[in-house]
Amino acid sequence: MFVLRYLARRIVNYAILLFIAVSLGYLVASAALDPRNAFDWTNPNLNKAAVNASLTQYNINPDTSIWLRYGRWLRMVFLHWNWGWTPRGEAINSLIATRIGVSVRLVTIGTILSLVGGVAVGAWSAVRQYHWSDRIVSFICMLLISTPTMVLAVVMQLGATRFNQATGTQFFQFIGETGQHPSYFGAGLIDRLQHLLLPTISLAALSMATYSRYQRNLMLDTLGADYVRTARAKGLRKSRAIRHHALRNAIIPMATYFAFGVAQVFVGATITEQVYGWNGMGLYSVTSIQQQDINGTVAVVAFSGVCVLAGALLSDILIAAIDPRVRAR
Repeated sequence: MFVLRYLARRIVNYAILLFIAVSLGYLVASAALDPRNAFDWTNPNLNKAAVNASLTQYNINPDTSIWLRYGRWLRMVFLHWNWGWTPRGEAINSLIATRIGVSVRLVTIGTILSLVGGVAVGAWSAVRQYHWSDRIVSFICMLLISTPTMVLAVVMQLGATRFNQATGTQFFQFIGETGQHPSYFGAGLIDRLQHLLLPTISLAALSMATYSRYQRNLMLDTLGADYVRTARAKGLRKSRAIRHHALRNAIIPMATYFAFGVAQVFVGATITEQVYGWNGMGLYSVTSIQQQDINGTVAVVAFSGVCVLAGALLSDILIAAIDPRVRAR
């Protein structure tokens, strides 16, 4: 019962923070972006009066008071769940829904792999501190961490192309979400998985390397803790002491890092989406600003805020599940 009350309080606090963050995002975007710049005003055939009328209709005309626009925008969102329109008249709701779906498909598997793999590799490396295997893993992880995302993605594309040429196949497909495929049963799914393989590895490799470094350092601290040595002195097997004492306590501070890492990956995959031709939220966060799209930018801010606060809530849940001291309060 305590856990439910605890989570309810956290959700209320996060909802208030989200409202403040999105409101500030709307005000800043409205002040900094000018949707009129999305049109070519040097074009003598441009109907400027019609453009201004459409911007007024979409509630993004800079000539209208920013507070008046903010009030109208709040009513649209809370009463009709309508996040507005782009300067070109496209509905933000449909654009965001499509982009979120793309991002979810792109990052879900990579996130799971990076979290599980990062913990496993970090813990395994810590147990073998200064062993040759630990040094090799550490070198590979530091190499991945120091490699820019774009460089890694391009190198993987080159390697995939060479593999396809050497084998005379099209095993690796890496441009866009899908492509041409045969008509047999399951061909569409296989095609999507082929297009998903390289972007997933690109996202997972860097995150896994980072997580493993944090997990290794935390694991080393707990392996030398008094309670682990006491458990071993009482006759507990080393493997059990590592799993039930060292690893469990090392994961507790990682829970927060994991949760916020998951939240940020949705909007932090801009380069990966660009290189592999995926139109997700990361790429949209850049193009919405470039296109002077106030409502689109605010929608990205809202989505980012939801991701971050969902990550914070996930962190609270993970810590409560792992650490019995939290549940006992």
